[in-house]
Amino acid sequence: MTYSIGCDHTAVALKETVKAHLESRGVTVIDHGTHSSERTDYPLFAKDVATSIQSGQAERGILICGTGIGMSIAANKFDGIRAAAVSEPFSAQASREHNDANVLCFGARVVGPSLANMIVDAFLDASYEGGRHQKRVDLIQSYE
Repeated sequence: MTYSIGCDHTAVALKETVKAHLESRGVTVIDHGTHSSERTDYPLFAKDVATSIQSGQAERGILICGTGIGMSIAANKFDGIRAAAVSEPFSAQASREHNDANVLCFGARVVGPSLANMIVDAFLDASYEGGRHQKRVDLIQSYE
């Protein structure tokens, strides 16, 4: 499994924590940055992660900004991307099982390192259930 990861200047430290956690679980990580606390624009990193999934370079992605909301809004502008902004593990799990989310977003100003890793684990361990959920995912995709 390959994940693309990106963050803005507010989330560099948390991104590094999450990246190390993913790698400890055997996940290959493509790091799109940023690597500095110098102010930057989060949509640039959302685009990099989204396009890496669109191209097949990565299966899924993780985006981290202050709240996770801006990243999810930006990533969801790209065809085939279903980005979910979450702040606890249950929603991360449900986003995979019910919505076939392929990008996980959360905020460095909202969750700490331990909770972030629990959220990532819930997302990583969950699988899309299909079935009754497929009609809704198909509807979402028809809007692209």
